[in-house]
Amino acid sequence: MTVTAPAEPTTPTIVERPGRLIALLVGSAFVVILNETIMGVALPELMLEFDVPATSAQWLTTAFLLTMAVVIPVTGFLLTRFPLRRVFMAAMISFTAGTLLAALAPTFGVLVAARVVQAVGTALMMPLLITTILTIVPAERRGRMMGTISIVISVAPAIGPTISGLVLAELDWRWMFWLVLPIALVSLGLGSAWVRNVTEPRDVPIDVLSVILSALAFGGLIYGLSSIGESASGDTPLPVWLPLVVGGAALAAFAWRQLALRERALLDLRTFASRTFTVAVALVAVSMMALFGTLILLPIYLQNVLGLTTLETGLVLLPGGLVMGVLAPVVGRAYDQVGPRPLVAPGAAITSVALWSMSTLDTGTGQGTVIAIHVLMSIGLALMFTPLMTSALGSLPPHLYSHGSATVSTLQQVAGAAGTALFVTVMTRRSVSETEAGASIVEATAEGVHAALFYGGVISAVAVLVALLVRRDAAPVEAPAA
Repeated sequence: MTVTAPAEPTTPTIVERPGRLIALLVGSAFVVILNETIMGVALPELMLEFDVPATSAQWLTTAFLLTMAVVIPVTGFLLTRFPLRRVFMAAMISFTAGTLLAALAPTFGVLVAARVVQAVGTALMMPLLITTILTIVPAERRGRMMGTISIVISVAPAIGPTISGLVLAELDWRWMFWLVLPIALVSLGLGSAWVRNVTEPRDVPIDVLSVILSALAFGGLIYGLSSIGESASGDTPLPVWLPLVVGGAALAAFAWRQLALRERALLDLRTFASRTFTVAVALVAVSMMALFGTLILLPIYLQNVLGLTTLETGLVLLPGGLVMGVLAPVVGRAYDQVGPRPLVAPGAAITSVALWSMSTLDTGTGQGTVIAIHVLMSIGLALMFTPLMTSALGSLPPHLYSHGSATVSTLQQVAGAAGTALFVTVMTRRSVSETEAGASIVEATAEGVHAALFYGGVISAVAVLVALLVRRDAAPVEAPAA
């Protein structure tokens, strides 16, 4: 069952000042991705204001992730079918409207709906940015530019809790949206003037069945993984296995459907025919598990075990985020010179050492130690993100760029949810066990964090071995998209 959109005559535009266009896209993407993790610190305040339990409050993040998981797989089709400028404007209008609605939200339900509208724009922006850079930047300079993208992918989620902590220390939670709104409006205005089509849209049909299967697959998996942590404490509205089984079955059907459709696929899985793409994407997924897992655990540890305030917690996590931002362009330039393996292998090893070190955190650990270990992990992840993204997407022929970027973005969301689910589940189960054995809440939480990060260390050790398989292929020759 396919539906063909009406043809639209467009031709690619030569970008005379690509730096200006890329700067606008990077800035816009940073702002929208930042909102993925900005709500976590505000949940206690929102629970009091709207009189909702934690299981309801978590939907402010879960609904955002679910929307991202459903929309991102469709972006491969959208970026193939429509001009880049139109997709950008749709993304920023959606994000801006969602931000305004969130700032004005009179009820909790309206706030959740606003987060969904925001997430639609966020889901469109990241694949759009990657596809644009792959299209207009020569292969020999992609490492440097992908280093800039790494700032968006890794630093924006990392400093989200810090920014929200700073805002909430002085202002009402609504200011997290009021402060973002002018930036979104400026991006929208500049985009209407600067963004031009740099790709050649093709009149491809959209397979409605694929869209449905995609929504069930990635939505079910994200929801199921996000519910695992709640189920560990016995507080979840549905059996965890139900959305996971539905999501897994739908994912299998979705993959079969895409392989059968080939050139008409919603998300072209022929990207995985590239060994370089497959290995790199697997390591990106592991890296995102580590990043999002620690982003959820460290604030719990810092506040519930070490007794830090929300603002202090945000400041402890700030140096790591800044280090990733500083290193990203440096690593990008190094990639252009030496390729991925000399950067990815040490990065995986450093990340593993950091996670193993985090597993030693206890009730007596000082803030300085936590900062040092978090910075060390940030260095390791910075050495991995840019080379992996660049080598993965650079190994694809141009007609698969949009599908490759959509695939990477989708797997990042699933991996982030999986990392959060794994870490929170292990922590919760171990904490409950320690409490039943007579330990205090603080001691039980510390033991739970220790156990969760131990599993993170095991996963990272496997990643060290896989990192040795990373390589940079020669730039592929464009093949007809048929």
